Amino acid sequence: MPAEPAEARPLPTALAEIAEDFGVASAQEKLQLLLEFSDELPALPERYAGHAELLERVDECQSPLFLVVEVGDGAALDERPVNLFFQAPAESPTTRGFAGILHEGLDGLSAAQILDVPDDAPYRFGLAEAVSPLRLRGMVAMLGRIKRQVRLKTAV
Repeated sequence: MPAEPAEARPLPTALAEIAEDFGVASAQEKLQLLLEFSDELPALPERYAGHAELLERVDECQSPLFLVVEVGDGAALDERPVNLFFQAPAESPTTRGFAGILHEGLDGLSAAQILDVPDDAPYRFGLAEAVSPLRLRGMVAMLGRIKRQVRLKTAV
């Protein structure tokens, strides 16, 4: 049986709810929502502050964005919780907003759920009408780095 196309796969519940909120918003409202996610992005935990070597830079982002993924213990991928941490400057609200969306929608999910997130997920928020394609590429890259780190840390 062939694999289901990525665009047919559903988003995890929290990410789907965020996509729905963006989907019904006007371009101006989308920018406002993005700013709210930017403001709500949690600060980097103490254990990572000042330890740039522990963070991965996402070069595709127009502003400096760094992330780190922690994967908890468990016998199977669906039992291993994933926590996401991001660092982006306050003067980069779009980049921080993308990170905030991914944090809100993915943090705490299992490794299996993260790996199952469709690669086209960032395009499902309808942000192309509010931000440039180049900026959106940064969010796609963030998701790719998150999934790559989960694979590395779970040896998948």
